[in-house]
Amino acid sequence: MTFSAANTIWVLLGAALVFFMQAGFAMCEAGFTRAKNTGNILMKNLMDFCIGTPLYWIFGYGIMFGAGTAVFGWIDPFIMKDYSHILPPGVPLWAYAIFQTVFCATSATIVSGAMAERTKFSAYCLYSAAISLFIYPVSGHWIWGGGWLSEMGFHDFAGSTAVHMVGGVCALIGAKILGPRTGKYGPDGKPRAILGHNLSIAALGVFILWFCWFGFNGASTVGMDSDELIGSASLVFFNTNLAAAMATLTTMIFTWLRYGKPDVSMTFNAALAGLVGITAGCDAVNPFGAALIGLVCGLVIVLAVEFFDKVVRIDDPVGAISVHGVCGSLGTILTGLFATGGTTMKGVFYGGGFTFLGIQFLGVLATIAWTGAIITAVFLLIRKTVGLRAEAADEIMGMDRSEHGLLTAYSGFAMVPEEGFGMTADMAPAAVPAPVEAAVPVRKEKSERAAGLPVYTRIQIICRPASLESLKKAMNGIGITGMTVTNVMGYGMQKGKPEYYRGTPVEVTLLPKVQVDIVVSKVPVSQVIDTARRVLYTGHIGDGKIFVQDVENVVRVRTGEEGYDALQSDE
Repeated sequence: MTFSAANTIWVLLGAALVFFMQAGFAMCEAGFTRAKNTGNILMKNLMDFCIGTPLYWIFGYGIMFGAGTAVFGWIDPFIMKDYSHILPPGVPLWAYAIFQTVFCATSATIVSGAMAERTKFSAYCLYSAAISLFIYPVSGHWIWGGGWLSEMGFHDFAGSTAVHMVGGVCALIGAKILGPRTGKYGPDGKPRAILGHNLSIAALGVFILWFCWFGFNGASTVGMDSDELIGSASLVFFNTNLAAAMATLTTMIFTWLRYGKPDVSMTFNAALAGLVGITAGCDAVNPFGAALIGLVCGLVIVLAVEFFDKVVRIDDPVGAISVHGVCGSLGTILTGLFATGGTTMKGVFYGGGFTFLGIQFLGVLATIAWTGAIITAVFLLIRKTVGLRAEAADEIMGMDRSEHGLLTAYSGFAMVPEEGFGMTADMAPAAVPAPVEAAVPVRKEKSERAAGLPVYTRIQIICRPASLESLKKAMNGIGITGMTVTNVMGYGMQKGKPEYYRGTPVEVTLLPKVQVDIVVSKVPVSQVIDTARRVLYTGHIGDGKIFVQDVENVVRVRTGEEGYDALQSDE
């Protein structure tokens, strides 16, 4: 075979981009889950690639691309046989092998998100190995290796079904067998929102995946040495981006109408849903078809997440089942409607009749049946042997500590308690403060301390974080020389403003507050209270509270000074 430099470089570049999707998946999963499981999640996303790579080399590639039968390739340890029948023109064997290896690893990675925060690490390694070893390669042979679906004309250009739906089906069955996270559903069966700890990291993961998807889809042309291939790759790039953007826009509008506000995490999921949906037909549809596929995926992703969370009660922390399983199958089927015939097939809307659509349906159903049957057996076997789910105490402690002995993945960083996420509505200061005279007057009472003894009073002020600087300046202005400031979380009778996370109400929202402790003696307590109220008062829920307590004595540790002297600066 004469190798083509352009084709080889294109395939290797695509392999590098698809490999980097591992980082995107790791960031998404870590961001959408709790801080106490971050190290475990990063470890899983590293190891499924490292486990899958040698297994795919030893057996998977031969099963997938061997010239055996229409159902199964061949057993070829270490890729020793001749694969010239399947290699793209001008592409060396090892370039194509690494390109297919990173696709295999992607399928295994998808499962991690749906089963996050309660799966034993040993169990994860075992089922990840099973996916890379034979589950993905067998169905991949049917679709891409010259198997029976390929012979029928089934079209899955870059893996909506072959990669994403396989991972989504495994995720669905795994999450169902595993059961929901502790505390996810109340006694009444209603879901409770368990908020992710780092939306910035999740957003970074989405952007990484979107960027790498140009390699996932674009490089699946496996060549760039002809006008036809250049034109095809260009269309693939455009359709990939358009579908993702349309899905994201659709979900933003849909959740805005449905929940009253545009849902951030659901919109991030929509970008991935659009990317997954267009992957099957990105070379076969025109931009109008790509836009419609993105629009449909943007609507379906919201309904699918709600369905699995609220109706069938399958706990999927990151939405992997909906993004990859539902939108992967949906995108493959929609190709049967929107394919223009540019790649020898025509969809229903372009005069192709229902034959091609039927083949697309058949391919999706056959892949679901194979993947579902085998992964169910794998999960049940793991559950009976090493165990699938972590102990309840380990889950509550966090998988980082129980599975890896890692106290925290964020050593050196101050982390907000996990219960407090999703409650940003109360953080911003009010735009127009109300006059303090409008507030209910404070009833002042004298201290009961015996006459003649000095009085020390502790004033504890709970307020919005945004009001801290104004409060500090006001306190300095009346002679307060010291204070202690603590970041705290809390709620009052209102239990925070009702919010939604991925369509699920957050039942009790802990809001971020600042606690300011001041001890005074000569500065009048009434002056401190009145000054604080003047600065903090807006007339809206969440202005804060002021607690006043008598203090028996004050002692400076360094000098031993007591009382009033201990409160003064010794400069």
